[in-house]
Amino acid sequence: MVEVGDAAPEFCLPVGNEEEICLKDYQGRWLVLYFYPKDNTSGCTREALDFTAALPALRDLDAEVMGISRDSPVSHKKFAEKHGLGVKLASDQDHKVTEAYGAWALKKMYGKESYGVVRSTFLINPQGKIARIWRKVAVKGHVDAVIKSLQDLGKGEGRTD
Repeated sequence: MVEVGDAAPEFCLPVGNEEEICLKDYQGRWLVLYFYPKDNTSGCTREALDFTAALPALRDLDAEVMGISRDSPVSHKKFAEKHGLGVKLASDQDHKVTEAYGAWALKKMYGKESYGVVRSTFLINPQGKIARIWRKVAVKGHVDAVIKSLQDLGKGEGRTD
């Protein structure tokens, strides 16, 4: 499981028809990397819509957003089109990247245990290090917390105290 200050685990994942996106594509910029359970579910849709609505503010802070789930690139495409999403959605069907970030865990629901995605967000700085982690995210107010952290971290860059 990664912690603040660690190098973000490298990855390349499919985002569409024969298109792939890699962590290194964001070098020199902030990346909000969020893991979510499933396309077209209420919480995941709300989170994706909130991040899409916040893209102008995030880009003003030199940040991009990428969501990752186990859904296929085809599912992501339909999800994005249906809801007018502006965030990149990457497919981690074998959940290796999700595991590398510590967002894959044993969960209990209705008395049954199974492994799955734990809604989590990682703020990766322009040097490729984990700057902030939110685990077991509650969707409401989350995007505002991410923006505030970016603002606070941006003010702190270059400080020597």
